[in-house]
Amino acid sequence: MEPTPEQSPHHAYPDHWEADVVLRDGGTARIRPITTDDAERLVSFYEQVSDESKYYRFFAPYPRLSDRDVHRFTHHDYVDRVGLAVTIGGEFIGTVRYDRIDDTGRPASAPADEAEVAFLVQDAHQGRGVASALLEHIAAVARERGIRRFAAEVLPANNKMIKVFRDGGYTQRRSFEDGSVHLTLDLEPTEKSLAVQRGREQRAEARSVQRLLAPGSVAVIGTGRTPGGVGRTVLRNLLAAGYTGRTYAVNRAFDEGLATLDGVPAHRSLGEIDEQVDLAVIAVPAHRVPEAVADCGEHGVQGLVVLSAGYAERGAEGRELQRELVRQARSYGMRIIGPNAFGIINTAETVRLNASLAPESPARGRIGLFTQSGAIGIALLSGLHRRGAGLSSFISAGNRADVSGNDFLQYSFEDPDTDVALLYLESLGNPRKFTRLARRTAAVKPVVVVKGARHSGTNPPGHAVPVSRIPDTTVSALMRQAGVIRVDTVTEMVDAGLLLAGQPLPAGPRVAILGNSESLGLLTYDACLAEGLRPRPPVDLTTAASPQDFRDALAEALADGTCDAVIVTAIPWVGENGEAETGDGQVLAEALTRAVAGGSAKPVAVVHVEIGGLAEALAAASSTAAPRPRTAAPRAASPEAGADRAAVTAPEATNDRAGTTAPATPAARTAPTAPRTVTATPALGTPASGTPADATADPETPPRPGRIPAYPAAERAVRALAEAVKYAQWRRQAAVPGKIPEFLDDTIDEAGAAALIEAQLASAPDPRGRPLTHDEARELLRRYGIDVRPTLPAPDPEAAVAAAARLGYPVALKTTAPHLRHRADLGGVRLDVADEEALRRAYGELTDLLGKPAELLPVVQAMAPRGVDTVVRASIDAAAGAILSFGLAGAPSELLGDTAHRLVPATDRDAAELIRSIRAAPVLFGWRGSAPVDTAALEELLLRLSRLVDDHPEVVSVALEPVVVAPQGLTVLGASVRLAPPPARSDVGPRRLPNY
Repeated sequence: MEPTPEQSPHHAYPDHWEADVVLRDGGTARIRPITTDDAERLVSFYEQVSDESKYYRFFAPYPRLSDRDVHRFTHHDYVDRVGLAVTIGGEFIGTVRYDRIDDTGRPASAPADEAEVAFLVQDAHQGRGVASALLEHIAAVARERGIRRFAAEVLPANNKMIKVFRDGGYTQRRSFEDGSVHLTLDLEPTEKSLAVQRGREQRAEARSVQRLLAPGSVAVIGTGRTPGGVGRTVLRNLLAAGYTGRTYAVNRAFDEGLATLDGVPAHRSLGEIDEQVDLAVIAVPAHRVPEAVADCGEHGVQGLVVLSAGYAERGAEGRELQRELVRQARSYGMRIIGPNAFGIINTAETVRLNASLAPESPARGRIGLFTQSGAIGIALLSGLHRRGAGLSSFISAGNRADVSGNDFLQYSFEDPDTDVALLYLESLGNPRKFTRLARRTAAVKPVVVVKGARHSGTNPPGHAVPVSRIPDTTVSALMRQAGVIRVDTVTEMVDAGLLLAGQPLPAGPRVAILGNSESLGLLTYDACLAEGLRPRPPVDLTTAASPQDFRDALAEALADGTCDAVIVTAIPWVGENGEAETGDGQVLAEALTRAVAGGSAKPVAVVHVEIGGLAEALAAASSTAAPRPRTAAPRAASPEAGADRAAVTAPEATNDRAGTTAPATPAARTAPTAPRTVTATPALGTPASGTPADATADPETPPRPGRIPAYPAAERAVRALAEAVKYAQWRRQAAVPGKIPEFLDDTIDEAGAAALIEAQLASAPDPRGRPLTHDEARELLRRYGIDVRPTLPAPDPEAAVAAAARLGYPVALKTTAPHLRHRADLGGVRLDVADEEALRRAYGELTDLLGKPAELLPVVQAMAPRGVDTVVRASIDAAAGAILSFGLAGAPSELLGDTAHRLVPATDRDAAELIRSIRAAPVLFGWRGSAPVDTAALEELLLRLSRLVDDHPEVVSVALEPVVVAPQGLTVLGASVRLAPPPARSDVGPRRLPNY
């Protein structure tokens, strides 16, 4: 919205304050500044507010706004007087304003840093989190305008408003004066306020996805009059899945006399439907979508699945159509899956929703699946179905214009029906948020990701996201830091998902191998070694082994305390006539199932070669057990969200994996309270039982068996098991998070560094920033306890001799020209120069070999103690954020790419893992009899650099090269630092939905 001529030209309309937000119930709304054009909207809004709410706002009966009030509340300078409104469908549902005041409470201008704040929310929208969202945004606006405190007067009976201030997490003071509660809020974000904000974000975004996946009614807009076509196909799939809600067919081309289609009510528009429609599936041509969206918005539809194509995948014009689609839907409070989507599925017994183009709804299971590609979605659904795995939910987001993988993580985190989240992603709209959400979700359930478009350097059609310059190996390292299981192919994702959903996590890397083929056992053994596991020698049961022999051997391995997992290998039996018997899969499956029924907390996987029916029998075994009751814990601090999900009686599958510890979470589930009667083969369809730490399960009760995954190749089974081992180790470590040592605070001059940075940027006001000189970089790094060994310029031999005399022999003579820096292989470095004669000789050799001194820019530096040359870097990536990197100097990092990465801020654990995760790490720890170096000093250096770039986002890159790490201490020989105005961050500030 543009400013009017009445508004001050030097305070232009701040369009960056506009934001779409998700409210507590999952609906969306828009927050924007109030302008002079809003007079009629304000009056209409006020007329719909109850007398009680008006009284709470003005402390007296105030039935209507005067013309003066309307003028005052719609005319702002966006500095000392600011008003924000929350709108749905273009109409106000809530407002907030602040007025800057001085110490006496009178109107003021800067430098006064306090403001009086007041809220008003329509009664019909109270309880949706409108005021909480407004507080976040008005506080951010106030901080931007130099206001540090809010003052508010609230009547004691206005408990809702007092609660909004109290629960915001800001530091506050409260007093009772003249019959009202006087509140003062310090607006500086605190750890608590950030936690509150993110908790609200999580619950709201999870609820918005839950509303899409569990609607009470669905309308398919664009249902064809004849069989075939996208809309008719979706309607058919809804009915075939047994959807439990109401279904409607909508098409404006229906004959007026048509009452039903395929047995469901048929209508020409949503306006003809007398009941509430929760979800609309839109399957009309792109040019007709705006009309359909408007119809949905005007009739209270809560969410949309847009299957229509013709948007951003078609180019710039289509991208603008897509943005307008999102703006239109959000203006009505609706979220969108799509456009160009494949659809959504929810297999919960109380929902049974298949609003997709998948002809067959998958079986019910414990895996949640999100994909940005319809084709990949089809392949994954087919692969999981073929291997007997079930899903809890499925979302194919298409162009991902609104609902994204981040939203799916928010939902999966607290969904009691999901034990494993699988995501196929082609782009990351908000990578920082993704890693934050993935870390939290992975602490309670596995997150497996395949990243497409890894090496193309461009985003897939239809995906508008920040372009990252970091290589894919770095992205993978950062994902693993967050606990994400990153795999390369969708086949590997299915392999890992089956094991993680059906089996407990391993307590360690020790693997027992048993089977009836020595060769297959050896292949499995080799694969284990290649994946970093610790296999025991394979146990050969010989080709004469019976299913009972398999059962006995597996039971013995599960009882053996020297192994953490078991891989069973099997080939067909050879009958008396010499022919292979491939039809005994059912018998072997039953034997293996009974072996694991004893309650072992170890994962089991099967590798088989052409045993007919084995995989199917193992998959089908889950359907032969009676269902187990499940009680889901209510969502934390979100009774409204919990109440909206109908009670579900479903097979229980808790997430307490062997060998892991994790705090109680909203996804915690209580144990069944009634005895369970098994009518046939024990269940294989759910993961190993057990409960989180706060549940009530008997610790002596053995875990129930889960589905035993079967693999056609040893490498695939071992790779899936290896991922489970690494994830289990991450879970154990994540249970006790790392920390930033307190001693750093005593040796860091944050204020001094900030003053240096401000002065340097002011001296060269270039938006691209500027590199610091050697001395400037040394001074900045010194403020954070990082000492860089000084260098002295040597423009001629005499200057070199004078510099060496000042520093003391032995010295190093080095070139610093950009094309020769850190290139000892080109002869640009002379070390251990012992005296003046050697120095003059080295200087002559250097200039004779490489060029004139003016070209080489030689310097003299005192020698450092001998050690291992390493490289430490920190940089800001537009998409991923601040990244800390470490590697050995020279060929290991430059040629072989042996560099490790962690997100900033790094903890003590991150620093320790960083130096140990490179392949050349043994060089630091005494490889081939060399002395181990001082890794503790190296870890401290990493923490100090991490703290520097975290405290000062203007430091966009730092390179410490080389850092010589000796057996005692280390020496930083070179440093380069670049400053620039800090890039915009999408993971801080008040919550808002992204605009792609």
